[in-house]
Amino acid sequence: MLLIPAIDLKDGHCVRLKQGDMDQSTVFSEDPAAMARSWVDKGARRLHLVDLNGAFAGKPKNEAAIKKILAEVGSEVDVQLGGGIRDLDTIERYLDAGLRYVIIGTAAVKNPGFLQDACTAFGGHIIVGLDAKDGKVATDGWSKMTGHEVIDLGKKFQDYGVEGIIYTDIGRDGMLTGINMEATVKLAQALTIPVIASGGLSSMADIEALCDVEDEGVEGVICGRSIYSGDLDFEKAQARADELNG
Repeated sequence: MLLIPAIDLKDGHCVRLKQGDMDQSTVFSEDPAAMARSWVDKGARRLHLVDLNGAFAGKPKNEAAIKKILAEVGSEVDVQLGGGIRDLDTIERYLDAGLRYVIIGTAAVKNPGFLQDACTAFGGHIIVGLDAKDGKVATDGWSKMTGHEVIDLGKKFQDYGVEGIIYTDIGRDGMLTGINMEATVKLAQALTIPVIASGGLSSMADIEALCDVEDEGVEGVICGRSIYSGDLDFEKAQARADELNG
């Protein structure tokens, strides 16, 4: 079970949002590269970066901060990035800079042809982020709800050749209310590619519950507010996950 610290970037700083609201952000660090280093030193084996400004603008906005993070830790751990990635040139540029995985969210839903092209050109490097509420997918920084069912889109994107799905319950993100285990497991069971849980992680009990369903296809979990607020000790949590699942 991979515990994946999130580094959400807004105006070059590391922040956390509540339920995706850019107006409800808490700055946790002015130096995202130093933050990345601290999580790697604590045992992180993968990092999750989000270009928040990019997600809303539809194009990269925190590229300088991202490249500093990649220069700091990109040779030691896998780094994945989402937010504002809408064309193949951007993907190529980030992969050349040392990024391991590119996360395509809104563009995957709105422009599936682009996702297919990305999987063809950069096989092994593309993950889809599906953000949902009550089983329906949201786009555009969670501001627009679609009629698409999560499982239907997951199967479609799996056929395109994506490496995995990050499933975020947007009603829980940043709220420390616990992972939506039922929906996450249901999606994982419907797919053959790995699912990464996201949204609401709050305690060691969540980690233990996730370890129980790793065999269903839940590969990891994005750790956000809980590890910044101290509600969850990242080092102890990863050690416990390793102890339970090896």
